[in-house]
Amino acid sequence: MDRYKGVRIGMVVHCENGYLAMGSYSAGEAYDNDGKMIKEFKGGGSHAENFLEAVRDRKPEALAAPILEGHLSSALCHTGNISYRLGAGKSPEEIAEAIQDEPEARETFDRFLAHLDANGVDLKATPATLGPWLKMDPATERFTGGPEQANALLRREYRPPFVAPEQV
Repeated sequence: MDRYKGVRIGMVVHCENGYLAMGSYSAGEAYDNDGKMIKEFKGGGSHAENFLEAVRDRKPEALAAPILEGHLSSALCHTGNISYRLGAGKSPEEIAEAIQDEPEARETFDRFLAHLDANGVDLKATPATLGPWLKMDPATERFTGGPEQANALLRREYRPPFVAPEQV
């Protein structure tokens, strides 16, 4: 499997003065724009285990991080999945045209194409999905740009008596 900035599976966050490379749940490194390591981070334990322990013990103060941080980070993943679910298979040329005015998206897409090629994925047989560009109001956590169906995917239809209230 190919790597990007030393990470095979994980995430790389680009910032103005460098980037953060996280190749696992419990460790990562910060680098400057020249690729020089600035700081190494080592964590401990499982964040999922920590959350479940805090719930079992009814002790929110036992959480390793505020619950809002977990909500916001998982909401970011859900946003990408919502766009994907509303998208459709497109050719690389159609996708490149759709994102031509977004340099970061274009650079990421080029890496995506190289990654698929390195791993033998044929985009003619398995087209990539291009989802709509979604804009969200952070105060309401509702989409304000893009198709209205996106807001319908923010929550599921619950069945009684397991209905989650709109506000808690």
